[in-house]
Amino acid sequence: MLLDQLSTLAHAPRMDVFRLLMRRYPDALPAGEISVVLGFKASTTSVYLAALSGAGLIRQDRAGTSLRYSVDMQGARTMVAQVFDECCNGRPDLCPPGLVDPFKESTPISDAKQNVLFICTGNSARSIFAEAIMRHEAGARFNVCSAGTKPQSELNPFAVEMLDQKGLDIAALRAKNIAEFQGEDAPVMDFVFTVCDQAANEECPAWHGQPISAHWGLPDPVKATGTDAEKRLAFQQTFGAMRNRIIAFSALPLETLTRASLQHKVDEIGRNKETT
Repeated sequence: MLLDQLSTLAHAPRMDVFRLLMRRYPDALPAGEISVVLGFKASTTSVYLAALSGAGLIRQDRAGTSLRYSVDMQGARTMVAQVFDECCNGRPDLCPPGLVDPFKESTPISDAKQNVLFICTGNSARSIFAEAIMRHEAGARFNVCSAGTKPQSELNPFAVEMLDQKGLDIAALRAKNIAEFQGEDAPVMDFVFTVCDQAANEECPAWHGQPISAHWGLPDPVKATGTDAEKRLAFQQTFGAMRNRIIAFSALPLETLTRASLQHKVDEIGRNKETT
C-alpha cells in the first residue's frame, strides 16, 4: 500500500488535488469545485480522484445528490508513519527536519502566550472579526493578528460598524498583507487559521516553526446583497459563528494537550456545525 500511495502522489497533478484537499481539511469538496480551483477538465479530475481514493488517501462521501471528497486523514497519517518507520528506522535524526511520527509525538503545547494568525483573502471582514474577537475574549493568552492574501485597502464598513456595536476595540485594526508575517523578522506563529475558502485554496510558503493550522471557512458577508438591513444580518451571522469558534478554541486546555490531540480538536471546531 505504501508504494501505491507514494506512486500516486508522485504524479504532480494528483498531488495538486491532494494538497488542495489537505489545505481545505476538514471540508469536503465537490469534484466541480476541485476542477475550477485547479483548472482541470471534469473528466481529468474524476480520474485523479479515483486514483487517490484507490490509494486510500482521500475519501468520498455523499451529500444529498452530490459526491464530496476530503482527505482520509487516517490513511495519510499511516503513510507518513510508515515512511518514518521503514525509511528512517524511526530515528528523527535520520529524517529531514520537521518530519515526526504523528502517532508517537506527544509533547504538550507550551503554556506560554501563543501567537495566532487568521487569514482570508481581503482581510476586511472575517479575519478582522476573528482578530478582534479573540483579542477581546482571550487577549491575555494569545497574541492575535490577521492578514489577507489580497488585502483590501480599507476594512469593510459593515464589519467595523458591527465590531463597534459589540464593544470591541477597533482602533488597532487594519488590512494587512500576509507577507508581513512571512519575513525573517516576523513573529513565529503557533496557530494559523484560514477563514475563507479562497485563501485556503491558495498555495502558501511553509510557516516557520510549523504552527498548528486549520481551516475554519465561513460564508463571506461582504458578498451579501439586498438592503442594508439584510447585509447587516449577514455580518451578524458571520460574527456569531466566528465568536462561537473562538470561544471553543479559547476554552481548550492547551497546556495539557499533545500537539496531535490539539490538531484534532481545532479541526473538529472547523467541522462542527454547532459553531457556525
